[in-house]
Amino acid sequence: MSTEELEREEFYEHFKYVAHQGQEPLRVDKFLMNFIENATRNKIQQAAKAGNVLVNEKPVKSNYKVKPNDVVRVVLAHPPHENLLVAEDIPLDIVYEDNQVIVVNKPAGMVVHPGHGNYSGTLVNGLIHHVENLPENSSERPGLVHRLDKDTSGLLVVAKTEFAMAHLSKQFFDRTTERLYVALVWGNIEENEGTIEGHIGRSFKNRLQMDVFTDGEYGKHAVTHYKVLERFSYVTLVQCKLETGRTHQIRAHMKHVGHTLFNDARYGGDTILKGTTFTKYKQFVENCFKILPRQALHAKTLGFTHPTTGEFLQFNSEIPSDITQCLEKWRTYTVNQKE
Repeated sequence: MSTEELEREEFYEHFKYVAHQGQEPLRVDKFLMNFIENATRNKIQQAAKAGNVLVNEKPVKSNYKVKPNDVVRVVLAHPPHENLLVAEDIPLDIVYEDNQVIVVNKPAGMVVHPGHGNYSGTLVNGLIHHVENLPENSSERPGLVHRLDKDTSGLLVVAKTEFAMAHLSKQFFDRTTERLYVALVWGNIEENEGTIEGHIGRSFKNRLQMDVFTDGEYGKHAVTHYKVLERFSYVTLVQCKLETGRTHQIRAHMKHVGHTLFNDARYGGDTILKGTTFTKYKQFVENCFKILPRQALHAKTLGFTHPTTGEFLQFNSEIPSDITQCLEKWRTYTVNQKE
């Protein structure tokens, strides 16, 4: 083993990505920009200059062109910050707790677990302060059985014991849990209810987005059932029932069928996608965006079988005020439009 390789042995892996078979040649700095949130191109180029960007275990310059099946790694001299978990006294909205599980109502804006750019103030930081020795999941994240996106509010179950972790994980895998979300989406959905099916995988164009792939060769099988709750001319309030739990599932599936979530910046829902060209209407929508400065998605209902009692528990949460205020504005707008 060379001196260089020996020295690199002391480095810690921070990121690892395998280029998909359909990957077109792309500079490694641009490739990593698509993956790593909150990273700047300058930082990635500096890392490459220092020999911290490896492709197939060899250091590369930032202009290296990534090819299909390349294994791209970023290694640094210190462990990833998310591995250095610090307990923080963060107020948690605990809906239910016993010796096996905790059900938390997560506010919008709270990150579930530490990651690049978010090392403190996360739900996990608060949980390990609240409970000692939470079991770790397969990704070494304490207590987590499932997750919610940062700007999605709502209910989440946390395992307090190894047994509960295994039991709940199997329920999610077997799809025996109940998860109902409410979402405000762009457009007037024609059918009162329906099902969206399509594999979900990371987008080839924007790696921070997920795409729907209908040929089934890429991504993971995903099913979302939806039901219209209320119509407001240019937007629709829907209930989404998850059969599977893929990353960004509702956000990607609804966009795929032409009904992007209202004010979902990552998926283009933060621009006016439906409606009139009147300045007054534009001002109205912008006011709605200010009231609801995130995607209009809330995990309202959560049901699961208790790991030790065998009882099916169901929890409901109130729709947060930012969403209800936005809905109220749309109700008023729709009524005035008809008069």
